[in-house]
Amino acid sequence: MARPTRYTPEMIEEYTRKGYWTAGTLSTVCRSNARAFPDREALVDSRTRLTWGQVDDCVDSLALGLIELGFRKDDLIVTQLPNFVELYLWRVASERAGLLWLPVLRSWRQKEMETLFRSVRPAGVAIPRTFRDFDHFAMINALQPATPGLKHILVVGDEVPAGGISVKEILRKKADKTRLPSLLRDRECASTEFSLVLPTTGTTGYPRFVEHPICSRLNLGRAYVDIFGVTTGDIVAALTPASGGPNMAAYVAAPLVGAKIVMEERFEPEEALRLIEREKVTIACAVPAQLAMMVQHPRLSRYDLRSVRLWHSGGAYLPYEIGLEVEEKMGGKVVQSLGAVDWGSTSTTPPEASRRVRLTTVGKPVPGTDLKVVDEAGRELPRGEVGEIMGRGAGCASGYFLDPQATCQAWTAGGWIRLGDLGKFDDEGNLMVMGRKKDIIIRGGQNIYPGEVENILAGHPAVSSAALAGYPDAVMGERVCAFVVVRPGRRFTFEDMVAFLKANNIASYKLPERLELLEQMPLAGEQKIDKKALRQKLASKMATPDLIGGE
Repeated sequence: MARPTRYTPEMIEEYTRKGYWTAGTLSTVCRSNARAFPDREALVDSRTRLTWGQVDDCVDSLALGLIELGFRKDDLIVTQLPNFVELYLWRVASERAGLLWLPVLRSWRQKEMETLFRSVRPAGVAIPRTFRDFDHFAMINALQPATPGLKHILVVGDEVPAGGISVKEILRKKADKTRLPSLLRDRECASTEFSLVLPTTGTTGYPRFVEHPICSRLNLGRAYVDIFGVTTGDIVAALTPASGGPNMAAYVAAPLVGAKIVMEERFEPEEALRLIEREKVTIACAVPAQLAMMVQHPRLSRYDLRSVRLWHSGGAYLPYEIGLEVEEKMGGKVVQSLGAVDWGSTSTTPPEASRRVRLTTVGKPVPGTDLKVVDEAGRELPRGEVGEIMGRGAGCASGYFLDPQATCQAWTAGGWIRLGDLGKFDDEGNLMVMGRKKDIIIRGGQNIYPGEVENILAGHPAVSSAALAGYPDAVMGERVCAFVVVRPGRRFTFEDMVAFLKANNIASYKLPERLELLEQMPLAGEQKIDKKALRQKLASKMATPDLIGGE
């Protein structure tokens, strides 16, 4: 039985008594939707359109098929799939069959998958045969002999090579509804168990794998239903991978009210605009980099986006100017959330909040969540002072899968975990994120929070995106480099940067001493700017100094 590492009987009793945790699961939600809305469209990608009745039938078929293949309760299956409807089916079928489900980025290759297999010991893997000219089957087939316990390679799509098992054939076989209840009775996950396991991005080392109990995810899903006002009539688009990004509104909140989920297999800005127009999306879930690429697309004006009422941004820092541009050019309102793979969502801004609150803060904690800002010693800081954000509550993850020692190190006895983000509370109690703690730059003893400067740079008409990183200096300890992607047809120099920042009245010690122009930002986990990669890129150039501008 996949019992969460941290959850004690006392925690379960407290959060249940307070109404944050309930007995439902995504599996029971899916069954309920199939009864209430059997013919209402539920799940859409570029290949498939399913009603809630069909979704439930597919979930039954997949759950039964996995059981008949010999998967035992609490066996773990890794899925490396694009945003296909099979991803959602797998998530619900795993709960129904009592299995663990771990989705990973489709961009992971042999090194990352080999590390994953050693860490979590999967019993099965689900992949496409190929995707975008990469042979996923050949990669997994090569890793299988060195992975004890890896029984089956399940293949999504029409092309299934020898040694693979066709998921299409499993789904085609209708489950015997009279036989199924007895098979599932002792297997189906309880709400206080976990089925979902998510990998961290691993940008500072090997990834960890995080347990997400069903009750905590549903608590957050209900919060989004209430805060965003999600209804049965909404159409929610998931533009980011299932293994990360602000997808809570799509994969949890939408099913809770029987709303439609639309999935983009691989993000391309114009295809996303086309999908939003075609499906009449009302809530679009995206990371800031995706919003920037859409709003800056040269053919944006060709698309009718009037159906969108909310652009839900999360997973990384959203510059104010990008949010403002989205609202002015694409319509709808931008709402932001703070989350982490080690948690889920901690806070969000409601649509009725002012533009200042929605575009400069991540709002207030969601129900059942406590947040505080602390100094290095863990002492809580007053409003207005910058420190590390800590959180605890009913939406929090329950620990690191198969790693109780890391769980004990990360969470305090009182249930608090450090989120790794720096922030401060404004006068109204809204949380403002200042950047990642590990990305802080200390120049001559002065703390520089990259998010502050990046936000200003993003307001320059020539700048598409900006990121700050520190580099070593024998005198000052660190100096500051600005990395900038310039908008097409525009020019941006070191002198332009310094003049613009000075015009915005920032302190002189925050001015970057170096400018690097990039064609695109490196991303970690396909959503956050990879500061580690930027620092490595800069270090390789420092051997032969190539300053743009000067110090």
